[in-house]
Amino acid sequence: MRELYIHRLQLIVMKRVLPLRGRVGLGRKLPAVVGVPANHKMRKQNSISIQLFRNFFLLLLISSVAVRSNAQKTNGLNSIVIKTVDGLQYDVVRFKVKPGEKVKITLSNVSDMNHNLLIVKPGARLKVINAALQLAEKGPQMDYIPKVSDVLWSIPLISTGQTKSVTFTAPSKPGVYPYVCTFPGHGFVMYGAMYVMQEGTMPDITKDKNIPESRRQEDKKNKNDKVSNENKSQEKKDIHADMHAENHEMAASPHPYALTPPYLYHAFLDGVSPAAIAVSLPQELSYCWDDEACRLSFAWKGDFLDMSDLWKGHFNASAKVLGDIFFRDQTEFPVRLGANATVPATVEYKGYRLVNEYPEFHYALDGMEVYELIREKADGNGLVRSFRIPHAEQAIWFFTNREEDAIEYASSAGKWKDGRLELSPTEAKEFTITMTSYYLAYKKKKK
Repeated sequence: MRELYIHRLQLIVMKRVLPLRGRVGLGRKLPAVVGVPANHKMRKQNSISIQLFRNFFLLLLISSVAVRSNAQKTNGLNSIVIKTVDGLQYDVVRFKVKPGEKVKITLSNVSDMNHNLLIVKPGARLKVINAALQLAEKGPQMDYIPKVSDVLWSIPLISTGQTKSVTFTAPSKPGVYPYVCTFPGHGFVMYGAMYVMQEGTMPDITKDKNIPESRRQEDKKNKNDKVSNENKSQEKKDIHADMHAENHEMAASPHPYALTPPYLYHAFLDGVSPAAIAVSLPQELSYCWDDEACRLSFAWKGDFLDMSDLWKGHFNASAKVLGDIFFRDQTEFPVRLGANATVPATVEYKGYRLVNEYPEFHYALDGMEVYELIREKADGNGLVRSFRIPHAEQAIWFFTNREEDAIEYASSAGKWKDGRLELSPTEAKEFTITMTSYYLAYKKKKK
């Protein structure tokens, strides 16, 4: 349409202005008009000449502006502004760009904590988060940005009030490219999605599994969507006003948004390694999984966690368990190998995947892969631990605490003896262990 409009302007100039210019301007005289005085004819001639040339230059100006405007759209950036907000969230949770388009992302930190932003390859978010955790004491000096090929572009760590940006050419391959904050404890809840697509629209935000579940629930009008840099300013004002209202309403809760179990936080908890995942289950049950040790550390009943000190950026802050701890693993290691029930010499954490929103942890014991998924017991009195060891070639043992911990154990396979479960390689391929707490059962009965 713009090109057609310019072409029509040029035709008007050529057909109407230039021929008249040849007859009227530049020393040529208008034809004599009978009965009109000479001085009036001269004034009429000058008036017509001025008006025609004024129209001519006006048309040229309009044409020039239209051409420049078109060039700016073709060669300009798709500029995306993202703010960090309290509660470990980006205010823009997803946006779309075209393959090969030039993109500028500006990150503005208006929260009380340090944050970065990494754009990673499709499906690589969790892998990059774990790689950042492995930086350990080198993390701060590297802005918690691991040097791995899965990281495509990044904005380094910025503190409150700072703003930084990164400019890049969008991938030529369409897909969903996650962006995430890899500051320890943030990446499991603080992330979004960059959709690279030539045409079409992003999926219904209420069903978009590429963004945090809480952001799918909160936004029925797609107010988190940022499609291009042509959004109206009033729409932006409405978005930020809505988010301010939501944050104000949630101030009374230790969590920044409504949560429905099961869900998890990567959190700092006393008594476990920095690489700990806290999981909230239905029935008001929760547990702490220690990534570094590859084991269930402890479990509790009641409210989940108070993360407020962490979210406020307090130095050396830890999350606080809000319920009653009913189990704590005190074994040297619960899963043992071989006829002699040997403690594994090497333990390697390999991540987790979500199965119906429950995390299934993947780790290796002396190179043998183990998968473990923990659910709530249906009556709310304990946990059900599901194990898969698909390549077991030797006997597998499960050890319970030596001291009485008021837990009753039952299994779907194997034989129990003196608080130890022995399984054959075939039985170990898939089995469950049910842990029932006498303490929780007693409390429920007493109520």
